[in-house]
Amino acid sequence: MPTAVGISGVSKRFRLYHEKYTSLKERAMHFGRVPYEEFWALHHIDLEIEQGQTWGLLGHNGSGKSTLLKCVAGILQPTTGQIEVRGRLAALLELGAGFHPELSGRENVFLNASLLGLSRREIERRFDEIVAFAELEQFIDNQVKFYSSGMYMRLGFAVAVNAEPDVLLVDEVLAVGDESFQRKCLDRVRHFQREGRTIVFVTHAPDQVRQICDQAVVLDHGRMVASGAPGEAIRSFREHLLRTGDRPEVAEQLEAALAGDEAFEEETGSPQERKRNLRARITSVAFDHPEAGTRSHLLPGDALTIRLRYQAAERIEDPNFGYAIYDIEGRLLSGNNTRILGVEIPSIEGEGEVAFQFADVPLLDGTYFLTLAITSRDEHTVYDWHEQRHQFEVMNPGRAQGLMHLPVQVELKGGGGGYRRAEIAG
Repeated sequence: MPTAVGISGVSKRFRLYHEKYTSLKERAMHFGRVPYEEFWALHHIDLEIEQGQTWGLLGHNGSGKSTLLKCVAGILQPTTGQIEVRGRLAALLELGAGFHPELSGRENVFLNASLLGLSRREIERRFDEIVAFAELEQFIDNQVKFYSSGMYMRLGFAVAVNAEPDVLLVDEVLAVGDESFQRKCLDRVRHFQREGRTIVFVTHAPDQVRQICDQAVVLDHGRMVASGAPGEAIRSFREHLLRTGDRPEVAEQLEAALAGDEAFEEETGSPQERKRNLRARITSVAFDHPEAGTRSHLLPGDALTIRLRYQAAERIEDPNFGYAIYDIEGRLLSGNNTRILGVEIPSIEGEGEVAFQFADVPLLDGTYFLTLAITSRDEHTVYDWHEQRHQFEVMNPGRAQGLMHLPVQVELKGGGGGYRRAEIAG
């Protein structure tokens, strides 16, 4: 396939000014020079997007996603490197970008569409369709300065998609608007895909990337750290979120656990962790799955064994071992312990291991955090407690959405197609 967007060695530098001289005297004293600091928002980005592909850009805030999109749109010029775009380009980068607040919605449609290369005759032909898509028939003759953010976004998106671009750039705006309009936007995106148009969009919603993208790129501090299939890119994105502090308390706990930082363990953590008596300790935790030697992550439906190694300094009667699994937003997905499961453990002493075995992990893509604990059977005494200190990852190679992996069977009868049954694994 021919290349629709070619990005070669692109870097972008900005100047950050920490002082501003406003008077003539100040400028004369400093010979017109204003001290500044160089900031590189992009570092040597190389990317080839083929015609008809849909690419997603993922990254934490400030990673350079929007800067890259603006360079592709021609709004910013790269400091080094080259960008080549083939065909008509439409960009929806900010709410109200290109709109004049004193003009009406009708006037802004003509202004915005003309900037995208449409003639007045073409705009008049498509005007009713643009207004209907934006659902603004009642407000189209009002000044846009009175529009809500959702109205801004709907009108801007309606103009952009009705310009019938060869390359469509979308930055975050799909996150604005109600659920019905978001579905309408996604339907139009899929229509563009069927027509063979090229789409590049920035989002913080990994599910959207998995749902509609062919490829994805992960940026971190202006550098491209991953590029490939949506599932792999999303996994890399979540790893970088964890490392860059979107969950700093979890990152610190993980680092402290790896370093064996006992002082950290005693001073921080949940109330259960702070009141541990440590007569029995969790010494190590391991995750086993069918292909643990070849990949670190699980696939939906994989078996999983959580191995908890412990050491009891003295004999402990009636111990209880428990676990809890949380998603990245801290929601409890599953929790259990040996008492609830009816597993009798008369006593422990010295070193040993408890294994929680799951025949089928019914989770889709994500990073999951694990709490492990050793308590007395009545749970009044906490011997050791690791609050969300351990983690495992599940990577969904398919396009199924949500949190749960539910195998499903599909039956087709009649309709000229005879009888057919198919079992879908994901």
